[in-house]
Amino acid sequence: MPPKAKFTAQEIINAAVEITRTKGFNAVTAREVGAVLGVSSRPLFTYFDTVEQLKREVYLYASNLYKKYLEDGLKMPVPFRGVGQQYIMFAKDEPELYKILFLMPPSGISGGAMDALRLSQNLVRDSLMQVYNIDGKTADKYFQNLWLVAFSFATLIVTNDCRYTDEQMWSIFSDISLSVCKAYKEIPGFAEGNCDNDAVFRELVKKSNCDKERKN
Repeated sequence: MPPKAKFTAQEIINAAVEITRTKGFNAVTAREVGAVLGVSSRPLFTYFDTVEQLKREVYLYASNLYKKYLEDGLKMPVPFRGVGQQYIMFAKDEPELYKILFLMPPSGISGGAMDALRLSQNLVRDSLMQVYNIDGKTADKYFQNLWLVAFSFATLIVTNDCRYTDEQMWSIFSDISLSVCKAYKEIPGFAEGNCDNDAVFRELVKKSNCDKERKN
């Protein structure tokens, strides 16, 4: 009989996840996993034919954890805002796992920023439709626009180049959210993408803050 495996597949995956968190995804090697477990690299190949297979498990771990963050956001009083907050929190809590999902999908694994966008979009669509009183197509477009803002902040965070406070980020996020929602609601054809944006913009810039103050 072959000797009983000293470690389970999940323990090996957990070791690879911790290596990713502390040293980055490229540091996941058979030797490094063995060092974390206190053994040689051989136990890894009891369950995985290659290191790339193990890396795929790390990617799936990151994806499932990210989904849990979003689901927690949906439970908050304002679900869409909650999702945005949880997205930023994931980047802060798990910068190396964020990089795997959004900045550097592993070779041979389907994924990346756009797949993560679709996952997020599917999770929040119903909430957006209900809270903002919009149809599914508009909800998807609205989410896409706001997700790009969140993606920008999160990328700054994981690259250690974010100079915005939480309050500043949410102020910017809220300003853009309000502007997009107002445009979808009040400019005919804007949400569908068939209005004359240039004409609308020209009319807007004719108005000054003084005009608004006189109306008030």
